[in-house]
Amino acid sequence: MIPHDYHMHSRFSADSHSSMEAMCRSAIALGVPEIGFAEHYDLHPDENPRDWLRLKPWLEELLRCRSVFAGKLVIRAGIEIGEPHIFQEEMRAIVARAPFDYVIGSLHWVGRSTVFDPAFYQRPAEEAYRLYFEELERMTRVGGFDVLGHLDVPVRTAFDVYGSYDPLAYEALIRPVLANCIARGIAIDINTSGLRRPARVLLPGPEILRWYVEMGGERATLGSDAHRSEQVASHLDVAMAAARTAGLRYITQFERRRPKRIPLPQ
Repeated sequence: MIPHDYHMHSRFSADSHSSMEAMCRSAIALGVPEIGFAEHYDLHPDENPRDWLRLKPWLEELLRCRSVFAGKLVIRAGIEIGEPHIFQEEMRAIVARAPFDYVIGSLHWVGRSTVFDPAFYQRPAEEAYRLYFEELERMTRVGGFDVLGHLDVPVRTAFDVYGSYDPLAYEALIRPVLANCIARGIAIDINTSGLRRPARVLLPGPEILRWYVEMGGERATLGSDAHRSEQVASHLDVAMAAARTAGLRYITQFERRRPKRIPLPQ
């Protein structure tokens, strides 16, 4: 059984056109008992479109879906905030406006460059990943969110440029990020979106998860990063297998930003 899918985007995110209801129906059809919508909240000045999320209609639709699917599906209220260390005040303000169950913090921009633009990788791979992971270390050191989204997400674009990715080459940069997460109680989003890209990797993959467990990390969530209903729960069986291989024994679930661990299904 897949216990949850906590990283999903509906039409309330600028890069999705799927309805919440359609995604809920997909989860039920797949036997997933709990999901969470974590719409993008992006405030970087170069983001286009910037500040897209309309919180009131989003919450109204989420509550409607909870009513429609009561007894069939648990629907959590999440949000994915880009660059939360830069927009701390704005993060606190929007989180106070709704009964969120969890907050995902993600790094999409390094300075004035987005990691989804191939132009960011017109430099040696070592430099590009160093810039990203150093900024991620700063972000996790500040904290204030519950889940770290897709830890090594640059590979989704970088793989097309460099043709390979070995996290072992960046272990010295990644371990401080993991240490910050452990110290601040931030869960790791085991994100399967990279398995739908040419890189064909989990974000993060088994090596990084193993380091996390070795360092004492225990909190992890599962996320497909679905933007369409047919992507709901995509490859989460692979994510669970990687978590077990790394030595994780539990999956973390949230309610009103309070973590609860459940045994990782075998």
